[in-house]
Amino acid sequence: MSDLGTLLQSGMAICRTGMDGREGLIGGLFLTGLVGSLSHCGGMCGPFVLSQVAARMQSLPPDRMTETRRLAGAALLPYHLGRATTYAGLGALAASLAGLAGGTPAFGWVAALLLSLAALALLALAVPGLRGMAGSGETWWSARVGRLARPLFASPSGWRGWLLGVALGFIPCGLLYAALAAAAAAGNPVAGALGMLAFAAGTVPMLILVGAVGHAALAHWRGPLLRLAPAMLILNAAVLGFMAWRMLVT
Repeated sequence: MSDLGTLLQSGMAICRTGMDGREGLIGGLFLTGLVGSLSHCGGMCGPFVLSQVAARMQSLPPDRMTETRRLAGAALLPYHLGRATTYAGLGALAASLAGLAGGTPAFGWVAALLLSLAALALLALAVPGLRGMAGSGETWWSARVGRLARPLFASPSGWRGWLLGVALGFIPCGLLYAALAAAAAAGNPVAGALGMLAFAAGTVPMLILVGAVGHAALAHWRGPLLRLAPAMLILNAAVLGFMAWRMLVT
């Protein structure tokens, strides 16, 4: 138990070091995931979620089909943990690469550029005429990832659900590009990973809702949220732009 306590204390110390002075960035990434999921994740990742929910419900015998089990199946926790695993790894890698300039005068410019790119990506998602610039549509890479992940859809629970989340976390996505650029600006792998975990957590509520009520039911009240989302994305972009400016003047 003492060894476990020491390990936990060490882990907490590492997390505190990674978050030091970067709480605003990590909180901003959570907001990016939460707001971006209203207009982006529901449409892009919704089919993945609904197909998994359908497969899990079909595997349950009728006498065990309760409302609690249905909601638990819609949560798809292994899948979301898998996505978070991929996002955290990508965030740590991106921040490590950006951190190569850490401690040098060039790092401020690198971080400002990355935050500016993240802000521009969010603006592209917020403005209807610019959404094509944010990486929409199928690419060779997304088709390849989809083919590799397809066998996991047959029984997407437990470790298979987690692996499916890990695989689909590599699907190209404009919102993901924005989050990774912002996470890379932290210049610290722990902060980059924590930032992307916050981003992943922000996308979860909307995807759980899609799994629970489906696209058809969601469409009845999603309209007001979709009208609000662009303004929130623009505000989020403005915050990132302000952080980029601060990087240059301090």
